[in-house]
Amino acid sequence: MKFTLATKQHMTEFFSEDGKVHPATILRSTPLTVTALKTVATDGYEAIQVGQGEQKKERISKALLGHFKGTSHRVSKEFRTAPGDLALGATIACDIFNKGDIVTVSSISKGKGFQGVMKRHGMHGGWHQHGQKHSMREVGSIGSTGQQRVNKGKRMPGRMGSDRITQKNVKVLDVDFENGIILLKGAVAGRRGTLVEIKTAK
Repeated sequence: MKFTLATKQHMTEFFSEDGKVHPATILRSTPLTVTALKTVATDGYEAIQVGQGEQKKERISKALLGHFKGTSHRVSKEFRTAPGDLALGATIACDIFNKGDIVTVSSISKGKGFQGVMKRHGMHGGWHQHGQKHSMREVGSIGSTGQQRVNKGKRMPGRMGSDRITQKNVKVLDVDFENGIILLKGAVAGRRGTLVEIKTAK
């Protein structure tokens, strides 16, 4: 399985060779460093742990500094795949992906705080006439006559956003190996600067 980490930049338009225009998201990727290899014998599962970016050493705990063998990475992630021929300290760049690849993308969506049912669930709200004054955006009835309680899973106001979103079958429109730019078709969840996990689709 091929994988990398990137940060979301912004959206743009991409014109394909047949003249069609596609919405695209620009992601910037920097090389990853293999920091640990998990095996079934020692850890009970197979995985590759990678680090990305640089961080001030005084901002990293001594335990992580020892784990990183003196290097200081800003981000550390694990990918559940067999190590293969990778070794500790190996570098993984964005050139492992090519134009036309189909990938799976995971990121954290924008946080919107505590929201009502009209924004969170798309409800229409109450009547805007017949004497209503302060209840146009309320939920309305939430219970029932018989059981005297609110059903589990009832759509109500609450925290919205800041969820891990996974998008499957996303097409790689183009890759700029020199500048570490990956162009994905469509929108990717998250704000600008959000860390995005990219891996080959199953």
